[in-house]
Amino acid sequence: MAFSARTSVRFVLVLLSAPRPLALRTAIAARPLPPLSPLRAHSEGACRRMGSPPLAMAPPRRSRPMQKPPPRDDTPRNEGIQFDMVRVVIDVPGGSDELLGVMSKVDALSAARDRDLDLVLIGAKSDPPVCKIVSYDKFRFVKEKKKKEQQKAVKGQELKELKMSYKIGEHDYDVRKRAAEKFLGQGNKVKFSILFKGREITHANVGQQVMTRMAASLDEIGTVDSPPKVMGRQMIMTVSPKKMPGK
Repeated sequence: MAFSARTSVRFVLVLLSAPRPLALRTAIAARPLPPLSPLRAHSEGACRRMGSPPLAMAPPRRSRPMQKPPPRDDTPRNEGIQFDMVRVVIDVPGGSDELLGVMSKVDALSAARDRDLDLVLIGAKSDPPVCKIVSYDKFRFVKEKKKKEQQKAVKGQELKELKMSYKIGEHDYDVRKRAAEKFLGQGNKVKFSILFKGREITHANVGQQVMTRMAASLDEIGTVDSPPKVMGRQMIMTVSPKKMPGK
C-alpha cells in the first residue's frame, strides 16, 4: 500500500513537470477572459471583442516648425575691435554725431565706459578706422530698421511697361505721358518700348527722338536709368522716380 502511494505521488509529480499537451493549452487559451476595466474597454482590441467598431485614433501630433533664430550682428565692438588707433565720433541724441578725434583703442574704450556706452566700429575701411560711442542696442535697432525699410522699398517697387510707336500721335503720346507720371508718382520704374516691324527699323532715329522727348517731359519727376538703345527690333528706355526733398 505504501508502495502504491509513493508511486502515485511520483506519477503526479511527473505529470506536473511534463509539458502540457496541445489540447490542454488550447483549452486554457479558450477560457473566457475576465471582464475588462472601463479604461481598457476603449482599446481597439476590446472594442472588437465587444462587437463594436474600434474608436478612431487621434491623428499624430504635428511638430511645430523650427523658428528661425534672429539674425546675428557681427559688427565689431568694444574689445572685439582689432585696430590700435581709431577715429572716434559720439552719438548725439537729436543731432549729428560729434567728433572726438583720433585716439588709441584703449582711450576710446575708456571714453565709452565713462558714458556707460559701447564703442562700435562703423568704418573699418577708413584710415584710421571710424568708431562710434553709442548704445549698442540702439545702434542695432537703427541698423535693422534701415535694412527693413530698404527691403520694403525694393519689394514695393514694380516695373511698368508702356509701349509706343515711332510714329505716335499727340493724343497717344499724352496718354503715355500721364500714365508714366502716375507710375513714377507711385514709386515705380517705367520701361518705354518701341517695336519696329519689318523695314521700320530704318526709322530707329525717329524712335530715338520720341524717347528723348518723353525723357525731357518727365525730367522733373523721373531720372533716365538707361538711355534709349536698340535691342533686336525693339528700342528700350527705363526711367526711375526721383527722390523728392523731404521724402
